[in-house]
Amino acid sequence: MKSKTAVFHKACVRICTLMILLPVATTQAAECIAQTRSLASRLKPLISSHRGDVAVAVKHLKTGKTFFHRENEPMPTASLIKFPVMVEAYRQAEAKKIDLDRFVELKADDKVPGSGILTQHFSPGAKVKLRDAIRLMIVYSDNTATNLVLDQIGIASVGKTMQKLGLPQTKINAKVFRRDTSIDLAASRKFGLGSTTANETVQLYEMLYQDKLAGGNKKLCEEMRQHLYLCEDRNKLAKFLPDGTKFAHKGGAVSAVRTDAGVIETPTGPIAVCVLTANNRDKRWNDDNAGNRLCAAIGRTVFRHFNPRLSGKPTFTGVLKAGATGFLVQALQRTLNARLKPSPKITIDGEFGPETETAVKRFQKEQGLKITGVVDSAMWPKLGVLVTSNSPVPSPTAVNGEALKRKPAENVNGPPPVTCKAWAIANGKTGKLLHHKDGDKPLDIASTTKMMTAYVVTELARKNPKVLDEVVTYSVRADRTPGSTSGLLAGERATVREVLYGLMLPSGNDASVALAEHFGGRFSSVRNDKSSAKGNHLENFIDEMNRAAKRLGMNETRYRNPHGLTAAGHKASARDLTKLAFAAMQNPLFRHYVNTRQHGTTVTGLGGYRRHVVWKNTNQLLKIDGYSGVKTGTTSAAGACLVSYGERNGQSRIIVVLGSAASAARYTDTRNLFRWAWK
Repeated sequence: MKSKTAVFHKACVRICTLMILLPVATTQAAECIAQTRSLASRLKPLISSHRGDVAVAVKHLKTGKTFFHRENEPMPTASLIKFPVMVEAYRQAEAKKIDLDRFVELKADDKVPGSGILTQHFSPGAKVKLRDAIRLMIVYSDNTATNLVLDQIGIASVGKTMQKLGLPQTKINAKVFRRDTSIDLAASRKFGLGSTTANETVQLYEMLYQDKLAGGNKKLCEEMRQHLYLCEDRNKLAKFLPDGTKFAHKGGAVSAVRTDAGVIETPTGPIAVCVLTANNRDKRWNDDNAGNRLCAAIGRTVFRHFNPRLSGKPTFTGVLKAGATGFLVQALQRTLNARLKPSPKITIDGEFGPETETAVKRFQKEQGLKITGVVDSAMWPKLGVLVTSNSPVPSPTAVNGEALKRKPAENVNGPPPVTCKAWAIANGKTGKLLHHKDGDKPLDIASTTKMMTAYVVTELARKNPKVLDEVVTYSVRADRTPGSTSGLLAGERATVREVLYGLMLPSGNDASVALAEHFGGRFSSVRNDKSSAKGNHLENFIDEMNRAAKRLGMNETRYRNPHGLTAAGHKASARDLTKLAFAAMQNPLFRHYVNTRQHGTTVTGLGGYRRHVVWKNTNQLLKIDGYSGVKTGTTSAAGACLVSYGERNGQSRIIVVLGSAASAARYTDTRNLFRWAWK
């Protein structure tokens, strides 16, 4: 067998020979190969370092150059599927099946949670044009608007049209937050709202830029692009693009999924890009989570690769005029507002429009400059130091002359440095508080709330074990509860014994509502008797959670729901959570659930079908000997939270950390506090 070196050398000789014979064509081919390899060498390290599944497709629509990674693997879309929904709506509009100017009415039942503005800011009975509902769906990723559009075009029609376009994996499974409308339950469970492949999404965007959608109607294709240009998601592919870059795109996000795709319009031509991520370890709901960072890095890398001459040079030439956008335009607008008297009160939007141009001409007139409406080298010095933020930036003299104070050296015998906002340590055998930092401060507590939900139920079971065999049927309200989930659908049922696993292991928000609705009728309302009469069992259960907190002396605790999703007034202190953890861990049943790492069960649905479900505990400390519970929690408001129970050398400790900087940080904070506590 020939060595790889010999084969490579022979191939190089052939390439060189061909380059002599066909200098122009072969040089272009060689450049194409080199550039493609270079893009792969830049993107693959980004992809391989990501903790989660990744699929990527890139195509320069002018040159045809591409990069692919797992491009044909079906992946969850989250809200990215709203782009194909728009495509189908415009196809039907061109075919005269729907009227984009027809008004659709918003009903109370149409409102669903999540992204958008209709649910929060519009009253039932409001009417919007279908065209405007589509814009809300794309620009603000409005979930309610999406469902209004789907009501007009039909859920199944999206997949059928994608199939005809040669994109069989691109489909939407149900209305948003309305799994009861699913046209494919298996796909809904596997992919959530919708599915696609990176390659199919790039192909769909290429069709849009070639005006091949909506029956080839160029006007309607341009209208779709205009919707996509205004997409407000700027934390993924768009984050590091140069100021003024036009980007028509749509992204999406759910707990373990971050996606974005579109066409970046660059000086060398439009580039279609799709990044799909799933099963991400970083599930934080902040702008800087790992999925968003990966998309941003890929967007920047792709732009620079195909525009190498621009990547190292500033795009700003020293002149600002009508049509300019970006940071410097914002600074100009703030500076004109500050320098001109009276202030023109220009809107600080970073867009150089007529309002800004009028103010520039006024400033030029006052300064005796040539009135052009263009900011150039003659005008910049007259403006003085630019005002770049709402709060004045101090002068270099003030900054450099400031005497900065240092904190005292850390006490090596004191508690370790931590990232969390508050923590508390209690004796696991007595419940006595041993140490804390801001332990009495009421804070958002996320899913550590479910400790109380489980405590109320397991206390009922301690008094009457038969309640564990009662059957819980998931309601539509339980199924639609957003966030972490046990994955059961409306109408599916399981025993209380099983649902408690779905509550405490995967931190099922849906399970918390199902249990609260099931047991709430056994408790009275603290408001009035009408609540029970109306069957408002959920509210009754929450009232019992608050009564239990009062009995346990949790003075800084108020519950507003059974799951911990952010709500006004829903808070507790770290000290209070040590009290709850101590009381709950005295119940062997509660202790069993929070110390279980995984559990499988079989649930039954409407009509009698049965399916298997597997739940895994979110608490990573259970992988380490000595830890035996109790609950994790994460929301944007609360940060990463953890209540934990540990035993060593006959001692036991309960440690609560609230508001850690990241999911991993809560475990580091907790383990460092345990090490200190054991000493």
